[in-house]
Order: sequence, then C-alpha cells, then structure tokens
Amino acid sequence: MKLLMIYCNRFGYKPQVKSLPDFPDFHDEKIFENTLVAFIQMEKEDEANPKYFETKLVKSLKWAAKKNETNHIILHSFAHLSVSKATPHITKDLFDSVELRLHNAGYQCVQTPFGYFLDIEVKAPGRSSARIFKSF
Repeated sequence: MKLLMIYCNRFGYKPQVKSLPDFPDFHDEKIFENTLVAFIQMEKEDEANPKYFETKLVKSLKWAAKKNETNHIILHSFAHLSVSKATPHITKDLFDSVELRLHNAGYQCVQTPFGYFLDIEVKAPGRSSARIFKSF
C-alpha cells in the first residue's frame, strides 16, 4: 500500500471523467477546509491480507490527523503511486471499512467519488507535517 497524506487548508473536487462504470454516478462538486486528504493506492499484493492494511491505514491516518490538529479526513483513491494495483472492488471495500472505523473513533471521514478522475483544488501549508508519505 502506498499512502500520501496532505493536510489541506482547503481541498475541493469536481467529478470529470468516470473511469469505472461499476460504481455510482456523482456530479456534485465539494469543498472542504482544514482536512487531511489521504491519497491511497492499494496494491495487488495487499489483497492477500486486507485487514492488516486496513489497520495500518487507520493508525496512520489518525496519527497524521492528530499531528495536523484536525479530525476531518478525506479518503481518495489515487492509483498513480505504484505500478501494482489492487482490484477496484477490494479497494472500495477497504475504503468503506476504514471510513466506518474512523467514524466510530470520532473522526469526520468522507470519500471522494470512487472510479472518477476529478478536477482537484489543493491549498496546503508549507510545513513538513502537512505532507507525509507511507509505504506498507
């Protein structure tokens, strides 16, 4: 799994091109403030033990959110961090499980539209804790 976390003063998206027809349609654009955005790529080899990667992801997100003093987290599928890609449905299941665990832990967590290329707006402060990369 590859994980790029960026704390954003402002993050916005607008769905542009649907790339995975099996997933729901989205048309609304959204804007968020003071949020941790997780650019996540689940890799093919991660499919053998999704619970392990779910736990690692939740712990990393909670740690980075605390470090950046926010309880808002956005999960974004970003299949550009590695050449290895897990199947979309397994990745979406992981996102749903992570979102539920974060909600149960008191975080406000949402997902960007799964299976879309998005126009994105990122406004991030220039400090080291605002950009964190992890590879599990």
